Formats: sequence, structure tokens, C-alpha cells
Amino acid sequence: MLPSTSTHRASPGHLHKQKWRGRVGLALVASLSVLAGMTDAIGFMASGDFVSFMSGNTTRLAVAISDGDMGLTLRLVILVATFVIGNALGVVVARLGGRRTLPLLLCIATLLCMAAALPIDAQLRALLAAIIAMGMLNAAVEEVNGLPVGLTYVTGALSRFGRGLGRWMLGERRGGWRVQLVPWSGMFIGAILGAVLEHHLGLRAMFVSGLLAAVVGLLSLTIPRRWQLGYMPR
Repeated sequence: MLPSTSTHRASPGHLHKQKWRGRVGLALVASLSVLAGMTDAIGFMASGDFVSFMSGNTTRLAVAISDGDMGLTLRLVILVATFVIGNALGVVVARLGGRRTLPLLLCIATLLCMAAALPIDAQLRALLAAIIAMGMLNAAVEEVNGLPVGLTYVTGALSRFGRGLGRWMLGERRGGWRVQLVPWSGMFIGAILGAVLEHHLGLRAMFVSGLLAAVVGLLSLTIPRRWQLGYMPR
């Protein structure tokens, strides 16, 4: 069961609701991580650039600078800056949408479908639209029952899992560290699906990412608003 900061003397009913809030939150995290992994794999295979994995693009940027490749350097600077802008826009859209998941995911779905619909010779514009969408995605869920989660990057999740494993090996029985595998597993499965789709559809596979974002957004209507407020950034 996920840990809480307010379970002291909590009633059984409260603990039951909190347990379900955690399960629903993790299901949402898993779904959105699949979306992120799928989109990243499609973008990477179609263009050679990462759509959500900015650690990879940052390393590539450093290599491009050391090689004196100004064209690639400029391209990667634009990609990283676009991701930052996407994160900022995600918070803005989330706030304007009353911190509800649906408006945010519909915006993301629109951007992904735009990326898929652009002509082949407009690949950079398609890539930028997808990167903005992935940046915005991080505003959909920031934490679940007090546990930080990442949707478009998994290094932090694996690091938190590994540290939790180390504490468990030392005899500490803190909860919550195992759930860090949820976003990693979701992104891994999504990347496999994205790679298969890109093989058959190319960059048009982004339409599937857009459809998934819209479907998850509609399903989020079944999540109590109070729970959504707890998932999204303040």
C-alpha cells in the first residue's frame, strides 16, 4: 500500500479511499507512461531525435558541440528548449482547465495529431509539436499519495527504486519504492508498441498516440475531482 503523510489515527474508510486513490493514480501513471514511451519511440525512429528523453538529447548536444557541428547543435538546443516550454504550457493549461486531466490531455492529443498530419518534409515542425505535447504531459500527474512520479523520463524512477531496494536489503521496510517500476514498465511497453507502429506507419503513427491521449483523457472523467487535484501540480 502506498504511504501517506496523514494515516495517523485514520479511519478504515479513509484508508480504503486512500488505497483506491493510489491504485487509480498508478493506473493513470501507467497509461500516460505508455503514451510517453510510444511517442518517444515513434519520434526517435522517424527522425533520430528523442521526443521526451531530454537527457539523451542533452548528451547528444554536448557531443555535437565538441564536434563543432553547429547545425546539429542548433537543432538540439531548439528541441530541449521546446520541451521546457512544453512543461510550462502544461502547467498553464492545467491551471486554466481547473486542474482537470481532460482539457490537458485533449490539448496533447491535438498536438500529436497535428504532428502526424504534417507532410513528410515538415518533419521538424512535427517533432516540435510532439515535444511540446510530451512536455505538457508532465503536468498530468506529479505525485500519487505523496510519492513523486515522472511520466516522460524514467531515470529518476529507476534511481528511487534502486535506493529503495538498497534500504530493503538493509532491513528497512519503507513502502512505496516498488511502485517506481510502474512508470518504467509503462514507458518500456509503450516504446515497444511505438516501434512496431512506426515500422508500419512512420510518423503517421503519432495519430495512435493522439488517440490514446484522448481516450485516457475521457477515462479520467471517472476519477473524482478531489483525487485529480492531488495528482496534478499545484
